[in-house]
Amino acid sequence: MYRTKRIAVVVPAMNEEILLPLTLKGIPDYVDRIIVIDDGSTDKTPAIVNDFMKNSDKITLIRHEVNQGLGQSLIDGYVKSLEDAEIDYTAVMAGDNQMHPDDLKVLLEAIIIRNLDYVKGNRLLQPDVFEKMPRYRLLGNSLLTILTKFATGYYYIMDPQCGYTVIKNTALAKIPIRKMKKGFGYNADILCMLNIQGCKVDDVEIRPIYGQEKSKIKLRKYIPEVSALLIRLFFRRLWKRYIVRDFNPLVLFYGFGFFLFFFVVIPLLVRFFVLFNRYGQAPQTTLIILVFIFSFSFQSMLFAIWMDMDYNKRRQ
Repeated sequence: MYRTKRIAVVVPAMNEEILLPLTLKGIPDYVDRIIVIDDGSTDKTPAIVNDFMKNSDKITLIRHEVNQGLGQSLIDGYVKSLEDAEIDYTAVMAGDNQMHPDDLKVLLEAIIIRNLDYVKGNRLLQPDVFEKMPRYRLLGNSLLTILTKFATGYYYIMDPQCGYTVIKNTALAKIPIRKMKKGFGYNADILCMLNIQGCKVDDVEIRPIYGQEKSKIKLRKYIPEVSALLIRLFFRRLWKRYIVRDFNPLVLFYGFGFFLFFFVVIPLLVRFFVLFNRYGQAPQTTLIILVFIFSFSFQSMLFAIWMDMDYNKRRQ
């Protein structure tokens, strides 16, 4: 137990025969239950877990005969944790030994003492992150951080791709966790669910660790898939949070801004270039109307963003 709270740790793993033993050995003794999800491994990962289970009754193994994605592994781990009514908090530590076990205490201190519903790690605040994190990951993470802020409503959250998290099981029981994204992008999906339920979320500084692990993310597939997901989450949050659960006029400003941009600004922009190409000079009237309407659209969306940020800040 940690501060009289029972802790479970979900460990998703796929073909981690080299690093999984280090991960399991590093999990602190105060953890009450370890749930390992073998996501269709073809190496010795299942056998390694079985060997650990012989010496510890804390460990439970859930096997996927075929790979189902990281999101599905976490869903199964979360559901298994919820089945144990004595568990108070559920953490996630990847099986590639990329999450320092000492940082689990930092996450637990934050969520328990501050009475949060969900807390996640933030590697971007470390002064040496530029040296430890590969540049392409750092750039992609920074861009996705900005997009995720809009999609989830947690504008103060950074490093949304960090999977080192702890969730209170009472909050976990409130959200439709079985509907969470099965593949990559689950991070933003669960944050969006928590925002809709009005849960208190924050992140804490943890250390970035990069060593022998190999990223399973394929950027060509990952970037468009996650971008499309974030757009869907944005509109889902607006609908469920500000229309279904609690009406807020910010949706009108968002709607007005989007309408002007897609149905007025873009057609005017097309007309501008058609006339410019035909007559060889900029059509002044079209240009004036275009700038005027674009300003209205931009200001409307800025005002909606400000209202959205203020609303979520007050709820926290």
